[in-house]
Amino acid sequence: MADPVPEVKPTGASPWAVFAHGDFFLLWSSAAAITISRQIQLLVSTQWLYETTGSAAQLGLLGVVQFIQLPMALYGGALADQIDRKKLMVFTQLVNTLSILMLTILAFSHVLKPWHIFAVSGISSLVNPLGGSARPAMLPRVVSRDLLTHAVTTLNATSQLATVFSPILFWQFYVHLGVAASFAISTGISLISVIMPMIIKASGKPDATSRKNTWQSLKGGWVFVMRHQLLPGIFFLDLGVTIVSFYRQLFPVFADQLYGLGAQGTGLLNTANAIGGIVGTLAVFYAGKFSKKGVMVLAATMAYAVFLVAFGINRNFPLGLAIVGTLGMTDAVTMTMRQAIVQLTTPDQLLGRTSSILNFAAMSANSVGQVEVGMLSAAIGAGNTMLLGGILSILFTVIVWRFLPGIRKYRYSPE
Repeated sequence: MADPVPEVKPTGASPWAVFAHGDFFLLWSSAAAITISRQIQLLVSTQWLYETTGSAAQLGLLGVVQFIQLPMALYGGALADQIDRKKLMVFTQLVNTLSILMLTILAFSHVLKPWHIFAVSGISSLVNPLGGSARPAMLPRVVSRDLLTHAVTTLNATSQLATVFSPILFWQFYVHLGVAASFAISTGISLISVIMPMIIKASGKPDATSRKNTWQSLKGGWVFVMRHQLLPGIFFLDLGVTIVSFYRQLFPVFADQLYGLGAQGTGLLNTANAIGGIVGTLAVFYAGKFSKKGVMVLAATMAYAVFLVAFGINRNFPLGLAIVGTLGMTDAVTMTMRQAIVQLTTPDQLLGRTSSILNFAAMSANSVGQVEVGMLSAAIGAGNTMLLGGILSILFTVIVWRFLPGIRKYRYSPE
């Protein structure tokens, strides 16, 4: 018997009310620094790797390296419910900062090799999921429960806003300053994300009820998710669609194969995608009175699939920017809704593990999708790969609508 999904009453507070909480501002600042730093480091790494090797398959293989993050995603959730969440964030970001510093030194020394990119990607894959589970688990500690939806949406909107400017910064840094200086800037920004969690006043220590051994802890989180009326369907929907369509880390390939562009095309495609993401995230604010939230998730996913087909067919760059922006918008709607539902329907002592399962599903899909899209792009071309991915995504959305009814039956009560 599935556990009932609690009805959540919306708050009348301004979306910006979350910034009245000083601890939220610090958590928000850390998250923004993480996003900007990772974006610059990732874009520089993938652009340099593609230009050096000329191989879409090489970018796809980065997804194979990132498979090692999957068990860490689950383990990170257990840790976030068992140890100090603030210390976990500091540790993971410190390791991440040192790994980017390593790339900086190698690039300045003119000895940077493709395997260095893979090695640092592996290190990041080991530690990032740990902090990734701790940050959302800290949200109920830094804002009141009635502001959780605003807090989640604000973090998502900020992340998308950061990814608007990060590709432009990458483009300018990469073209005018070079690889080494770009990595150095990313290192400096990453250092901010290490410092901010240290200043948060709210306790990061786990509840006494969360102190169990790791296996029991993980099992408890998994049982909660699988008995939930809504979460399994949402996770499976995201998993199926993303596996056949993951494109964000392969923008250097699409910029080259679809439009004949280099770093400029990569930067602008990323920026357009992020602008669309902001629009989609903010749209969640203005859909507060729409009760059929599950239907909204499915509709956004179907629109995403249709525009994947358009992305594969189109060869006009300005139109391509508009299409990629729409993909970012529809993806952001589903992502924000998933995260908000997790926050609002999960007890604090299970929040780290439930967030980690959300991360696990997303990371699994991203890693498999990056390999699949990269390899298929090398074999049949980037356009044909997106066309096929869009068709399969349409079919998968229809299957989820029909056979996993929890999503389409979900209602949000405004009273």
